[in-house]
Amino acid sequence: MSEFNPDDFETDFWKEAEVRAGWDDLEPGVVLRSRPVTITKEIIQRYARSIGDENPLYFDEAFAKSTRFGGLIAPPSIHALFLFACTGHDHFMRTPGTINMGQNWWLHRPVRPGDTIALEARCLDKLIRKGNTFAIHDNVFRNQAGEVVCSGRGWTMRPY
Repeated sequence: MSEFNPDDFETDFWKEAEVRAGWDDLEPGVVLRSRPVTITKEIIQRYARSIGDENPLYFDEAFAKSTRFGGLIAPPSIHALFLFACTGHDHFMRTPGTINMGQNWWLHRPVRPGDTIALEARCLDKLIRKGNTFAIHDNVFRNQAGEVVCSGRGWTMRPY
């Protein structure tokens, strides 16, 4: 299991674009390759600061211990970071020209420092509407105990 280092995050979304899954390559139901990442307190706090959320649940251990959470947690939206941290630059969600058309997320339990998050992602279906190609995808994030921390479904408009 690797620890996610935000400084090593690939920001060139065009890198090796020619080898990414296109419309014809998507196979509904196939679980896509991903890698687990371990989340640290520093990653949680860096993410929280980057989105402008200074909630003491993410920074103040004494305060967080006094709440129903019993300790530090990550902002609920951190799953967006996981989607990219758990996948390589060749993952289908990173294909240049892909447009996020909408998503629904369900948060099941908080993410905490020390959690190792694994992603199970798959294309559920693909369809064509009015000449545009779409993929419906499913993402499930689990911690090291196998507990679901977040799950979601979304639509993307895909390049041919």
